[in-house]
Amino acid sequence: MSDHLRDLAHAGVSIWLDDLDRGRLAGGGLAELVRDSSVTGVTTNPSIFEKAISAGSASYAEQIHELALRGVDAVEAVRAMTAFDVRWACDILEPTYERTSGRDGWVSIEVDPRLARDTEATVAEAKALQWTVDRRNLLVKIPATREGLPAIAAVLAEGISVNATLIFSVERYEEVLDAWLSGLERARANGHDVTRIGSVASFFVSRVDTEVDRRLGGRTPMNGTAAIANARLAYEVFSEARRSERCAALEEAGAQVQRPLWASTGVKDPAYEDTRYVSGLALADTVNTMPEATLNAVRDHGELRVDAGAPSYAAARQALDALAAAAVDLDDVAATLEAEGVEKFVQSWTNLLDAVDAALAGAREKAGR
Repeated sequence: MSDHLRDLAHAGVSIWLDDLDRGRLAGGGLAELVRDSSVTGVTTNPSIFEKAISAGSASYAEQIHELALRGVDAVEAVRAMTAFDVRWACDILEPTYERTSGRDGWVSIEVDPRLARDTEATVAEAKALQWTVDRRNLLVKIPATREGLPAIAAVLAEGISVNATLIFSVERYEEVLDAWLSGLERARANGHDVTRIGSVASFFVSRVDTEVDRRLGGRTPMNGTAAIANARLAYEVFSEARRSERCAALEEAGAQVQRPLWASTGVKDPAYEDTRYVSGLALADTVNTMPEATLNAVRDHGELRVDAGAPSYAAARQALDALAAAAVDLDDVAATLEAEGVEKFVQSWTNLLDAVDAALAGAREKAGR
């Protein structure tokens, strides 16, 4: 185990991999990361699956052939392939889930991103995914759009574990926390075992700096100050929520607290250190999900920042106040990033459907169907 990754885990941060493909599963790569690199979970999204299935056609060829023989369409085929991979990853991480009593060992799969603005369809899709994958350490990923908030609460109330994703603002994170509390309270009232209902809140980091820096229009002392400050203020909200009566009642009943998950931790600007969104957010009771390049960078040279474990909320507010004084509208930044995030995932999903549709057609032609 790398010292830097071990130090991060000892600081109370769960290390999850933000990637998944069948080659990594079949070749033992994921199992190796779990064994040697402190990886305790996996997150996926439509972009990850688009890359995995489009680039790894040989790994999926046999399943595509069988799906083509059955005459399924591209939507059903994509769900069959992604569910297969996620189920496999869940099995690899099941021992971690057991060892940590459900704190870690989770694997995420996202609802169809085209449903991000449809509450009822999102709930239906989440239930279908839980049934299809059929693993207790599955997190169903639901975008925390305005329409997604009631879906998050409703899915949790059904006893289904949730990863609330695409969070860009502290205000939206507060709403996600309330949805989690409401959902768990309803689940408990419905007779579900709340000790086995997991949840994380995926707060996106690097994209905030990218958008804010773009709006600043050039290199200034404020460049690169928004994302970590924004995340630290979200962590303040988390810390305060844990002291609330509602949260205390759920934890007393054995529920796992909904932890903040730092997502989008790969650095986009080469001017910044490549571990900044890990080293600067080594906060207890959080998750950091990293693409493998970031994981490798942390393993190699990811020294934790001295102030990471005891963040200065006053300094974070000052950083955001300075941006507001420079006419950077952080509310508009969050709204823009949410819309772009949904659009990018929809485009990735559409591209994936097109690629799989073409592969199915090729397989049918080859089989003479």
